Amino acid sequence: MRICFVSSEIAPLAKAGGLADVSASLTRYLNGAGHDVRVFLPLYRRIDTKNLDLIPVEFMHGTPIALGGRTFSFSLFTTKLPGSDLMIYLVHCPALYDRPELYTNDADEHLRFILLSRAAMESCQRMGWSPQIIHCNDWQTSMMPLYLRSAYQWDQLFQETRTVLTIHNIGYQGVFSSGIVDDLGLSEEHRHFLHQDDLHRGAINFLKTGLLYANALTTVSPTYAREIQTAEYGSGLEDILRHRKERLFGILNGVDYDEWSPENDPHIPHPFTVDDLSGKQKNKKALLRSVGLGYSSTIPVMGVVSRLTGQKGFELLEETLPALLRNHDFRVVVLGSGERRYEDFFRKLERTFPEKVHFHNGFSNELAHRIEAGSDMFLMPSRYEPCGLNQMYSLRYGTVPVVRRTGGLADTVQIYDPDTGKGNGVIFDHFSAEGMHWAMKAALDLYKDSTVWEQIMRNGMKADYSWDRQGALYVELYRRLLETPL
Repeated sequence: MRICFVSSEIAPLAKAGGLADVSASLTRYLNGAGHDVRVFLPLYRRIDTKNLDLIPVEFMHGTPIALGGRTFSFSLFTTKLPGSDLMIYLVHCPALYDRPELYTNDADEHLRFILLSRAAMESCQRMGWSPQIIHCNDWQTSMMPLYLRSAYQWDQLFQETRTVLTIHNIGYQGVFSSGIVDDLGLSEEHRHFLHQDDLHRGAINFLKTGLLYANALTTVSPTYAREIQTAEYGSGLEDILRHRKERLFGILNGVDYDEWSPENDPHIPHPFTVDDLSGKQKNKKALLRSVGLGYSSTIPVMGVVSRLTGQKGFELLEETLPALLRNHDFRVVVLGSGERRYEDFFRKLERTFPEKVHFHNGFSNELAHRIEAGSDMFLMPSRYEPCGLNQMYSLRYGTVPVVRRTGGLADTVQIYDPDTGKGNGVIFDHFSAEGMHWAMKAALDLYKDSTVWEQIMRNGMKADYSWDRQGALYVELYRRLLETPL
């Protein structure tokens, strides 16, 4: 199939969150499966081009696009995604992308991603390449389904093109003042496609527009697909999602096991496998020594690798961890940054329990791998979690997830049942300090029985969340769309 994939992030070139990892892994899978995949990404200032072989697309040099009263010129470069033979098309427009950060609060933020969407479609036209699927991601590219029905409807090149829009996090919608309407590049006759009630209220919502017009909507786990149809999780879009529920599909994100597998991880000192767990304790010992905490095989380690935000549920740890640390002997190793409230909490926790807690403020890919490999338990008390990747990394490393039942956490973690020996973690239902306390205490109690704990570890390590499995679900969806009349 011919697949045009447009994203504001792709790892390792440009990453702010999980969108980058999914964009890289899914497109590598599609490319490896033999599909003609062309990925479009802004050429941000932050992309390190020194080690990239950038090749200019000569016929795309200085291509003009009129947005409102301004005309922007963009050029196109190709390069291979590092570590693969997947070709990436980088949209070069210094007027919009030569900024310190990937995302901004600048007054022209909407223009930056309108241009990305339009540049991808203009590039397809000039290449004479007819995509069967245009796969959009989050609000930044959500206008593309509307553009196909309006500004590009005349072009036979796109006559059979279907659109897929993936919602990675519905909390980010791209809502702007209706004063930007002229910048969208829609003629007067096409402006009726915009959500008229929003326009009258003075707003344009990019993600909502995409939800209205994409041929298929996906999100990153089956449970999250159900949750966002409710007022609690839908962020105001639940009515549209319920209306389009026959076109809404939850496909769990996959894991790149080339990067996240304990048997071949270059970032950890001691490889191990589901059949030989001896390296697990060695990694635990190495982790604790590297962060200045004492090691004992009988004392469990709880790990955290996360953005420190309210979404991730750390307020529950504020209410429970200090008392648990006073009354039980375990270690906590935290890696993350984010809201000052939570950074201050973990700093204070480290000062209060210097022999039990280590907090690394920031991010380190090597330390993230070592925490996954060296921890016994991994904490994810999320308020909501569209998919989550760290719980799947943890399962692979025999690190038992302790999570709240929401989104992708509910789809990947099953509570251990001593009667059947099945289950791979500890999961609690209600977003409350009582639920969090129960889950951590349950995990500490299970750890005391080494035979039971080893069974839980092995159950998790045997799970398969590879992109070979999850990527095939996207291919199946693409094929179904192509077989369905528009």
